Amino acid sequence: MCPVDVPLHHLGGKWKLIVCFYLLQRPCRNGELRRLIPQVRQKMLTQQLRELEASGLVQREVFDQVPPKVVYSIVDKERAALEAVVYPLCEWGIDRVGRHGGRILTTTLPTDF
Repeated sequence: MCPVDVPLHHLGGKWKLIVCFYLLQRPCRNGELRRLIPQVRQKMLTQQLRELEASGLVQREVFDQVPPKVVYSIVDKERAALEAVVYPLCEWGIDRVGRHGGRILTTTLPTDF
């Protein structure tokens, strides 16, 4: 195995790093994540969240109320390690896009959620 295999196993796929980017900023409900990542289909988002949960990176908290409320967040003991992976990737992405004339639309969560 290559050392890159482990993070790719847990974070590989099109949406997992994006989901982690938003969850590192604050816990979110499924609907919030769908609005933040409109390109992802609901089935794929659910699958990615379940895989992140199975990897021990994301926790799912279910509130006993009607209608049911489910909130996803980064597991506390994994936060620092994920920040060390996700934030440098963001910096590299911002730098690369800037050097090639592109534009990043957002780097933070909207406040109207």
